[in-house]
Amino acid sequence: MKNKIIKTHYKILIALVLLLPILFFISMNAGYTRIGFSEILHILAGRGSIKDNIVVFQFRLPRIIIAMLVGAGFSLSGCILQGLTKNPLADPGLMGINAGAGIVVLIFMTLSGTMIMGKMISLPIFSLIGALITGSMIYILSNRKSYGISPIRLVLNGVAIQAGINAAMTLLILKLDDTQAEFLTAWQSGSIWNSTWKSMIALFPWILVGFLILIFMARKMDVLVMGDELSKGLGVAVIKEKRKLLFLAVALAAACVAISGNINFVGLIAPHLSRRLVGARHKILLPVCALVGAILVLVADIIARTVMEPAEIPTGIVVSVIGAPYFIFLLVKNRKAAGNK
Repeated sequence: MKNKIIKTHYKILIALVLLLPILFFISMNAGYTRIGFSEILHILAGRGSIKDNIVVFQFRLPRIIIAMLVGAGFSLSGCILQGLTKNPLADPGLMGINAGAGIVVLIFMTLSGTMIMGKMISLPIFSLIGALITGSMIYILSNRKSYGISPIRLVLNGVAIQAGINAAMTLLILKLDDTQAEFLTAWQSGSIWNSTWKSMIALFPWILVGFLILIFMARKMDVLVMGDELSKGLGVAVIKEKRKLLFLAVALAAACVAISGNINFVGLIAPHLSRRLVGARHKILLPVCALVGAILVLVADIIARTVMEPAEIPTGIVVSVIGAPYFIFLLVKNRKAAGNK
């Protein structure tokens, strides 16, 4: 029976992997310039026209890759946070981590001006500093010695701090010239329209290294879910491992914010859907979670490019339209579960 379940889980993993190429070609064709399936194959084989090569290799291909990386990063961050806090509502966006990362990046962008592309590699580092400061504040405010961290308090503190930071970011943007303000407003809303190969190079190592470390820690994560006392009994250094995981969660979210801006709810939705698909065993949950997150953001980006064509809307807005009702559903469900105890 157990082997049958494991086989089913791996079939789901393979199905998600096979879904990505389909979405890849759909995304390649989405936008003002339509490119058919056969034309895409010709372009990828190096036989496309100059115009089509520019559209595909300079704009759409890096955008697609970044959409998938951002989706994977946010979803893995959410998966870690939900496991660590035992809070089904935990999400790097709702907990204010994204906002903390965002305001530091915004200040850096404002000071750097047009030189920003030359400093793209350093963006995730500045983003991480802001995320760590905000994450620490929310953790301290939400923690109570008598009963630990309250899931509802964690979300409320995160939302409050996020609102304050977003207001400060808006004030900063209002003081900029029109060109900078337009770019940064779109970025703040969660946009990947300005994706470049430099952006991809800046983001890719963070997601790859973070994912590999998490896979290596998968068994320890399974043990930590069982509770601190049992984990200690099984030889796990609970505090040390939790700190490692918390740092990874913040680092993954911060790197994504640096490139795509604040895209909320990916870290909330993807882990929930993944657990419904394959359960809570992290060896299979983590790759499935990364794939679900990648698919979610890629689909949202396709919608963002086509729903108001030829104009585009920020990808983060599309994800929020999907995620907000789901968050309300989980909030109501969580309160009912708490009331029944």
